[in-house]
Amino acid sequence: MVSNPVHGLPFLPGTSFKDSTKTAFHRSQTLGYRNGYAVVRRPTVGIGGERLQVNQLSQAELDELANKAPVLTYGQPKQAPPAEFIPAHVAFDKKVLKFDAYFQEDVPMSAEEHYRIRQVNIYYYLEDDSMSVMEPVVENSGILQGKLIKRQRLTKNDRGDHYHWKDLNRGINITIYGKTFRIVDCDRFTQVFLESQGIELNPPEKMALDPYTELRKQPLRKYVTPSDFDQLKQFLTFDKQVLRFYAIWDDTDSMFGECRTYIIHYYLMDDTVEIREVHERNDGRDPFPLLMNRQRMPKILVENAKNFPQCVLEISDQEVLEWYTAKDFIVGKSLTILGRTFFIYDCDPFTRQYYKEKFGLSDLPRIDVSKKEPPPVKPELPPYNGYGLIEDSAQNCFVLIPKAPKKDVIKMLVNDNKVLRYLAALESPIPEDKDRRFVFSYFLASDMISIFEPPVRNSGIIGGKYLGRTKVVKPSSTADNPVYYGPTDFFIGAVIEVFGHRFVILDTDDYVLKYMESNAAQYSPEALLSIQNRVQRQEAPAPGLENKQTKEDPGVQELEALIDTIQKQLKDHPCKDNIREAFQTYDKEASGYVDKEMFFKVCDSLNLPIDDSLIKEVSRSWLL
Repeated sequence: MVSNPVHGLPFLPGTSFKDSTKTAFHRSQTLGYRNGYAVVRRPTVGIGGERLQVNQLSQAELDELANKAPVLTYGQPKQAPPAEFIPAHVAFDKKVLKFDAYFQEDVPMSAEEHYRIRQVNIYYYLEDDSMSVMEPVVENSGILQGKLIKRQRLTKNDRGDHYHWKDLNRGINITIYGKTFRIVDCDRFTQVFLESQGIELNPPEKMALDPYTELRKQPLRKYVTPSDFDQLKQFLTFDKQVLRFYAIWDDTDSMFGECRTYIIHYYLMDDTVEIREVHERNDGRDPFPLLMNRQRMPKILVENAKNFPQCVLEISDQEVLEWYTAKDFIVGKSLTILGRTFFIYDCDPFTRQYYKEKFGLSDLPRIDVSKKEPPPVKPELPPYNGYGLIEDSAQNCFVLIPKAPKKDVIKMLVNDNKVLRYLAALESPIPEDKDRRFVFSYFLASDMISIFEPPVRNSGIIGGKYLGRTKVVKPSSTADNPVYYGPTDFFIGAVIEVFGHRFVILDTDDYVLKYMESNAAQYSPEALLSIQNRVQRQEAPAPGLENKQTKEDPGVQELEALIDTIQKQLKDHPCKDNIREAFQTYDKEASGYVDKEMFFKVCDSLNLPIDDSLIKEVSRSWLL
C-alpha cells in the first residue's frame, strides 16, 4: 500500500511517495478473547502499522453537537438494567457469628456448691437471623450438655421483637427463655464482620470459672488423726453401755409431712450416735432399720468448715468446735441432727439411772406426745335444690357410688294396688281457676301422690296429668327433716299445699270411706266428723233439689236410662268381675278416667255383649 504523507495533494500517480523504510504490510488484529469470550476491537492502525487518520471536526460542528439534544433525534434512552439481586440465604450462606458466654445456675440441693457456672457458645446464623446455644460436653460431668437451645429465632422482649446481630456485643447480658447469658468474647470472623458494619465492640472479658470445678482441681487434703490414749480407758469402762432415748420428728408443717417416731442410741464407749426408725404394721414404708448410721455428730462447726464435703470425707476435730455428748440428750428438750429437729420424750431405766448418777438429774418424767384426734365433723347436707326426693338426693353426699334409698318391702306388698282418691278444688284468686276440679290419688304402698285434672270441654284449659307420682313435703317441714303428707292428712275440708298451690278436698270415693272406717284410730276427730257429715248428706238427699236438677237437666235422666240398660246387659256376663280390674290396669295414673279409644279397646278385649250404639250414646251424653 502506498501512503501519501504530504497532506493537501491528491492521491494520484506522481503525487504519492513510497516509504522505503516499511517492511511490515499486514493488517492489525481486531479479534481477541476476554475472560473466555470472543470480542471485536476497532483497529487503531492500518496496514504496515501506520496510524489511522481520524476525521477532524471544526469548531462550529463541535458547538452544534454540544447544543444538540439527542432525545429529539433518537428518542428516550433505555434505562440500564438493575443490579443483580442476591438473596440473603445465598449472600450469607454458611456465615455464622460465634460468641463465648456463660450463665449462672442455682444448686439448691447441694451442701458443697450453691451455684454453678456453665460456659456456652452462642451461634448467630446470618442467613435467617436464627440463633442456637451449645454447651461443650464435659466428660463425666453428670449434666445434660450439648444443644441447650435448638436453632430458632429468639424473642428479646414482650412485644415479640427478635434478636438481631446488631443487638449482640461483648460485655452485655441477654435473656433467653428466663436465663441470663453474659457474652464475654467472640471469634475473629465475628469481630471483623461487626466492625465492617460500623459496630463498636466492647473490650473482651475474662470467662467466669465454676468454683466447684476449680475446687476439684486442687490437691486432696491430708488429715492426721491425733492419738489419744484416753480413748482406750473410755472403751474399757463404758463398753456395751448404751443410752436409749425415744424421740419424735414432727414434720407436719411441710407438705405431706407427718409425725414419726425414732429411737436414738448414744454409745458411751466412743460418743457415737445412732438413729433407728420405728416401724408399725401396715405403715406403708420399707422396713429399713436405720435412719442414720452410727457416727460422731458435730454440734458446732468452725466458720470455714461449712462447705466441708461431709458426704464424702470424715469430719475430724479440726473442723468441729464441739461434739454432741451425753449431756446434750435430755428428756423434754429438742436437738437438731443433720437438719432434723428431734424432740426427746422418754428414755429407758438404764438411761435414767445413768443421768441420776452422772449429772444428778433424778426427775426425767415421760412426756405425752400423743395427739388427740379432732372430733368427727358432722357432715352437713347441701341445701335442697328442688329436684327429685330429698332422700334420693342425699345419697350423693353419703357414698361415692350412690344407691337408691331403702324401701319398706312389707308395706309395699301389703298395700299393693291400694289407692285413695279424693276430689279437690284449686284455691286461687283467679276466677278461671274456681271451677277447676282435680282428682288426688294417694298410693298407700309408696306414700306418693298424683294429681289428675279431668278435661272440661270449652273450658280453655288442657286437662290431663297435673302432677306425676311423687312425695309431697308439708310446707311446715325443713329440708333437713322433711315431713311428707300421709293418708291421715286427707279428709273433706282439708287444705293440701302442693309446691306452692293450695287445694281443698271436696269429696272422696267409697274406698276411702271403708279405709277410714277400718283405720279410724289413725285419723283425727275432725277428719272422722267430715266423713260422717258426708255419709249423712249422701243417705238423706234433698228431694226438692233432686227434682229441680232433674227438671233443669233432662240429659241426666237420659244418661241414667242408658246406664241402666248397659248394666242389665252385663248382669249375666261371665267376666263381669274382671271389668273393674281391666279398667284399673289401663288407668296407670289411678285417676278414675280413661279416654274414649281406651274405653272401646277394653270393651273389645272382654267381648262385652253391648251394642255399639249404646256405648256411643253414653259417651256422647257424657261429653255433652
